[in-house]
Amino acid sequence: MAKAATDTPLMQQHRAIKQKYPDAILLFRVGDFYETFGEDAIKASQVLGITLTKRNNGAASSSELAGFPHHALDTYLHKLVKAGYRVAICDQLEDPKQAKGIVKRGVTEMVTPGVATNDKLLEHNSNNFLAGLHITDNKHGLALLDISTGEFFAAEGDTEYIDKLLQSLKPAEVIFQRSNQKYFKETFGVKFYTYTLESWIFDEAFATELLLKHFQTHSLKGFGVEKLNSAIVAAGAVLHYLKETEHPNLQHITTIQRIEREDHLWMDRFTIRNLELLSSGAEQGNNLLKVLDNTVSPMGARLLKRWMVLPLLDINKINERLDLVEFLIKETDTRKTMQQLIKQCGDVERLVSKIPVKKINPREVLHLAKGLQQTAQLKAMCSHAANDYLKKLGDALNPCTYISNKIINEICDNPPVALHKGSVIKDGIHAELDTLRKIATGGKAYLLDIQQKEAERTGITTLKIGFNNVFGYYLEVTNSHKQKAPADWIRKQTLANAERYITPELKEYEEKITGAEDKIAAIEAALYDQLLADLQDYIASIQVNGNILATLDCLTCFAENALHYNYKKPVLHEGAVLELKECRHPVIERNLPAGEHYIANDIVLNPQEQQVIILTGPNMSGKSAILRQTALATLMAHMGSFVAAAAAHIPVTDKIFTRVGASDNLSGGESTFMVEMNETASIINNISARSLVLLDEIGRGTSTYDGISIAWSIVEFLHSSNSKPKTLFATHYHELNELENKLANVKNYHVTNKEVGNKIIFLRKLAPGGSTHSFGIHVAKMAGMPPALIERANEILAQLEEKHVDDSATTETRTVRKTEDNIKRLSTTKLQLSIFDAHSQTFSDIRTVLDNLDINRLTPVEALMKLNEIKKMIQ
Repeated sequence: MAKAATDTPLMQQHRAIKQKYPDAILLFRVGDFYETFGEDAIKASQVLGITLTKRNNGAASSSELAGFPHHALDTYLHKLVKAGYRVAICDQLEDPKQAKGIVKRGVTEMVTPGVATNDKLLEHNSNNFLAGLHITDNKHGLALLDISTGEFFAAEGDTEYIDKLLQSLKPAEVIFQRSNQKYFKETFGVKFYTYTLESWIFDEAFATELLLKHFQTHSLKGFGVEKLNSAIVAAGAVLHYLKETEHPNLQHITTIQRIEREDHLWMDRFTIRNLELLSSGAEQGNNLLKVLDNTVSPMGARLLKRWMVLPLLDINKINERLDLVEFLIKETDTRKTMQQLIKQCGDVERLVSKIPVKKINPREVLHLAKGLQQTAQLKAMCSHAANDYLKKLGDALNPCTYISNKIINEICDNPPVALHKGSVIKDGIHAELDTLRKIATGGKAYLLDIQQKEAERTGITTLKIGFNNVFGYYLEVTNSHKQKAPADWIRKQTLANAERYITPELKEYEEKITGAEDKIAAIEAALYDQLLADLQDYIASIQVNGNILATLDCLTCFAENALHYNYKKPVLHEGAVLELKECRHPVIERNLPAGEHYIANDIVLNPQEQQVIILTGPNMSGKSAILRQTALATLMAHMGSFVAAAAAHIPVTDKIFTRVGASDNLSGGESTFMVEMNETASIINNISARSLVLLDEIGRGTSTYDGISIAWSIVEFLHSSNSKPKTLFATHYHELNELENKLANVKNYHVTNKEVGNKIIFLRKLAPGGSTHSFGIHVAKMAGMPPALIERANEILAQLEEKHVDDSATTETRTVRKTEDNIKRLSTTKLQLSIFDAHSQTFSDIRTVLDNLDINRLTPVEALMKLNEIKKMIQ
């Protein structure tokens, strides 16, 4: 904002503060309002829908102005941050009544999407991560901090690993070095809210010093991150950014944990998307998280999401979870009681993070103390349980008895939301507070006593006590009695029909009662501050409690799911055989129409006999569902959950890869086929013997011949590679069924159907052997294609099948060649195109359309649509 010659001291102060925060909207406290000026006002009025006015200083220059009442800050702040703006909150730093000259002001907090602690800015069931990213030539470092819970994670790895963490943990804001803006957008996309920092911040020595100072340790060995150099730099940048955004009170960030790639089952972002774990392509669509998340606390919901994208690899830890889930299924009373206690604890992690910044209100402090009492009950339950893991979790719980008792003894049973509203501290805690309260609350009775005593002494029966702001409490006597006023009364005011007097006793009482309210507020604030100071020592213990409560919440949730949805305990083993009996898709089965049952299927994958299953069947028959349910059963088992199957023997799996369906990345400048090939290449280059690979309709993004060739060679590669990953390959290319005869460990399966007349009924049951045709025309008919078009498609199909040579091909190339020859020999519809016909122009147009067609790139549906278009041209 340009300086005007007639700028007021207030505007000069605003300009000086704004210069320090040029890229933020400055909310400037003036009296009872937060005001915005200039460009900030224009942005604020657009986002908040508040009136934009002009502030004219009496000169030619004027400034835009928009404001709102200070008590509405939470509502408006939420809207600004959600709109992607950084907001600097500038408050009055002194009492305006006592200020000499202009009131001192300063920014007390900077709020950005990744640095939010206000409940309205946070999703209760999701972490709000601020990510720090340090980009180097060989390894990238990533730090993820949720300031609202104190959780701090560090990871290090190649671009693919960092991309997977960013895409699956979805930080609200990513900070990185300014010079890497182009690289970040090209590599990780443009969907993240980002902020860039100067390069000097990304220095290892600077970052290490910051972390050691924050954690007050001599080294980072205790956290297991001392060798993660790039991650340390990223974590240091995060801490620096918090200080820069006016967040100095970070005592609730008590530890930093490493996320190790080798500890978790690997799923790239394509797999997480294709399996619809956290979201589905459809708006309001269902996903696995939505189905499995029956947790009773926000902490449990947040942890479950992390478990889903980072499943365990350690078979002992997985079995620990599975055994506890089994125990909780049997112990119904224990499970139900635990869920009740966890629910009553509330969001411990987010409550405790409000303590250092003193944003926790009296009601929340009392809730925290009651939560600690529930924790004590949980600890007692766990210590007597007949499950070692549950005992171990119980042992780690700390009821913090001293502080919880202190809070419950000192805070009123039903305290107000805000400290300044009073009645926070119980009676009997502070003698002076009790005395002042008696004065404040017993005021009416005391005044009545004075009134009665003076009336009896003077004989003035109509005596009244009143109050005004000029001389405080007074005695009022009507003119008919004024001659009875004693000499020790001091006359203060004469009215038309009365006189007003004051007495020394009234003045003394007035001094007491006037100061009482302020003194009460001061004493309550001091006692409350002391309570928060005492609570500081218990932050780390309460955070550990929060993490254990979240773990118990997730495992009791798994037990409830197993009971309600008929999930069974999987058997994990170190072998190579995957065997699922009556496996179901957990999401689809939860959303079937009433009365309809999901058709379960058996799947066996064995590298020695049945390493690759080629799955064919009609379109819409459920091939993709069978692929996905195999992966979801494997994933759920590695999370420690029971699975949607009658029985499951699942090998410890290091990676799940999926390539399901065609999804364009046109905004990224890539075609369907390019995306498909990129994802498939990523799979081919990263497989191991413990991997599970699911490929659906590979090659359909290009011409039929290219597609068959690519699909065929992919199967050959997976079969002959040294790693021999377990593979499910769904395709509509029946030609691939030929591979069963050529490759020992490839087996054909198809999804069964039944034809009734000219209709098809999908039975959704898996059976050995390949299917003969795809029923694409049946699906086109079900979709409502015109009958004439369907009839013509059937004619074309009949001619193609009739001319197909019975002698089987020795390679896929011959199959392709036969198909090509058949298409060339295909007769057209019975139409004579004559140059003497009245429709010569129409036929000329048709010829042009046909000449411009590239049959090699035409899909069956596009061919049918083109036929329909040509038929309309000649009608």
